[in-house]
Amino acid sequence: MCCNIRPFSIKFICVMLAFVFSGSMVYAQVERKSQDSEDYYDQAFFRYEDFIYDASIASVLFHRNGFELSGPIMQFNSDEQLRLSFDQLDHDYQLWQYTVIHCDALWNPTDLWQNEYIAGFTEGYIRDYAYSFNTLQEYTHYELIFPNNEFQFTLPGNYLLKVYPDGDADHPIITRRFMVVDQRVTIEALIKQSSVVDQYFTHQEVQFSILNPSYPILDPRELKVVILQNDRWDNAIWGLEPLMLRHNEIDYHYTDGRNAFEGGNEFRYFDIKSLRYHSERIAAIEHRRDGYFVKLLPDAVRASKPYITYGDINGKHLIQTEDAPDVSIEGEYVWVDFFLPYQTPFTDGGVYIMGDLTYWQFSALANAPQAAFGKAQMKYNFARQGYEARLYLKQGYYNYLYAFLPNGSTKADLSRLEGTHYQTRNRYTILVYYREQGTRFDRLIGTEVINQ
Repeated sequence: MCCNIRPFSIKFICVMLAFVFSGSMVYAQVERKSQDSEDYYDQAFFRYEDFIYDASIASVLFHRNGFELSGPIMQFNSDEQLRLSFDQLDHDYQLWQYTVIHCDALWNPTDLWQNEYIAGFTEGYIRDYAYSFNTLQEYTHYELIFPNNEFQFTLPGNYLLKVYPDGDADHPIITRRFMVVDQRVTIEALIKQSSVVDQYFTHQEVQFSILNPSYPILDPRELKVVILQNDRWDNAIWGLEPLMLRHNEIDYHYTDGRNAFEGGNEFRYFDIKSLRYHSERIAAIEHRRDGYFVKLLPDAVRASKPYITYGDINGKHLIQTEDAPDVSIEGEYVWVDFFLPYQTPFTDGGVYIMGDLTYWQFSALANAPQAAFGKAQMKYNFARQGYEARLYLKQGYYNYLYAFLPNGSTKADLSRLEGTHYQTRNRYTILVYYREQGTRFDRLIGTEVINQ
């Protein structure tokens, strides 16, 4: 790939003081606090979450280097690295800078100076780029792998990666959450049917214990625990308190539903790795002068259908092509049409395409360019009697679901359109934070990933 190197500008950024919250505040309410303001829906409003601020940015991938389907979690003081890649949909090279911001367990910025958690430069340049080759859609592909020789992390915890134009940190194009874990405890976990009677056939319960034989935890009530389902943040469980304390074991085996998730359904899928033939879910492929257009077969509501098991990748997507050697610069962009028949439109909420292909975004965020030149929110077509949407996606293999979002809510409901089953195979991530005495940050002391 081509390179373009400029000298680093060294400056220390004073991070905003973390907000002070009362100990009794529920984590989920804290997570949504900033979203209640009108400013949040402004595209220029800075968010401490995954977001794309520029409509020309597409195909953002962020994961542990070498593991495309992993979450953005790395071990502290290890050789592990994270990899960010994205396309800018034009052929004009732009110099991007990046920095990282340390956050607390609730994703608020800590009051630490950057030189307290970074060794080396506090800002860097994305110097690995290449222009698209022999594609209808011109784009420039960028990649970043870190930590690198220019900086290392000196503290574990939550971090926010910010990418922005050279010298213009106030106008980011991408923000992405990631975690650096200092594994001090062991997490033993089990996924089972919900113990609550009316959730028995529809929900999954995450029961777990934290084992700390060699790491003293003076007050287990100070632990902050977060549980994620398939890397989603909209339905994350926050603020669980220990149920029972044993010798070197902190028990979270709840049976009252507070640790239960909708099981949902296996993800739908389509394959556009090749535009030369129709794969299983493809109804038509058109090559026009203005691009490629792919029409998926009409989907069906699965709410009342029995559970059927098949393989999926839990909402992720893989950027791949069978039509060229290098998908990063030779992969085509394709308009993909979705259609879900439904007799009448909903009046109490909206329908969204959910998954990594729309960056797991809902509500007003779906009106932003989360999927380049496409919207996660579907529109109702009265003539066709169903919901439709069109997304602009790079060649690859994609998972997705149809989610219903009630008016005024930020948590998607899968039961209306997809159904919800306790048998569904989901991926759960447990995050455990602890603020040690005399420190000013939440140390991520344990993570565990479990597949149902």
